[in-house]
Amino acid sequence: MKAGKGIKIMLVDDEPHILQFLELGLVNEGFDVKTAPDGMRAINLANEFQPHIVVLDVMMPGMSGFEVCRMLKKDPLQLSIIMLTARDDVEDRVKGLTLGADDYLVKPFSFEELLARIGARLRNQFPSLTGEAMGPFRIDDLRKEINYLDQVLELSPTEYELLKFLVINHGIVMSKSRILEKVWGYDFGGEENIVEVYIRSLREKLEDKEHRLIRTVRGAGYRVDFS
Repeated sequence: MKAGKGIKIMLVDDEPHILQFLELGLVNEGFDVKTAPDGMRAINLANEFQPHIVVLDVMMPGMSGFEVCRMLKKDPLQLSIIMLTARDDVEDRVKGLTLGADDYLVKPFSFEELLARIGARLRNQFPSLTGEAMGPFRIDDLRKEINYLDQVLELSPTEYELLKFLVINHGIVMSKSRILEKVWGYDFGGEENIVEVYIRSLREKLEDKEHRLIRTVRGAGYRVDFS
């Protein structure tokens, strides 16, 4: 199986030869790749394609990469942005990172370096896509399954998303509002207590009667602990 199987990457650059070179290399690595030659088409494509990684050029006619980055990071889409620039300018890097970019790569760069940066972003922000075990859990995002202690859990779609979110962020306390934002979405109009209902259901399925796996941090939220 190719390393990039099931991982979606969007390339944004106004130079056709760069798009073609990067697309060919990434497709050969097994990634699902889409390209956009300008900012507006990139934003429209992102909503349709929902990429995991966006490789985004800074200097483009019309809408700059900075503006594209700002707009993509405003959206509830969960994606990682690697910005490309022809200028090794500290101010450019700071501006991009301030707007939400996750990494920066200065042209000219090697394809191997880009692959390494993509791999680092996936491990950091999308560990479930790499198939890596996290404590007693293994998340299969392609099958939408979570394996716990070598057993596949029977989960509803919302239970799957909630448990995945907590496991990926293990050791970190997640408030109810943060959970609602990431699992239910920005436009959820219900009560925060729905989180308690789903946490209770997950604990039952995990046989976590003493709440040692999914811990309640009073007044703060919930935290998954592996120890």
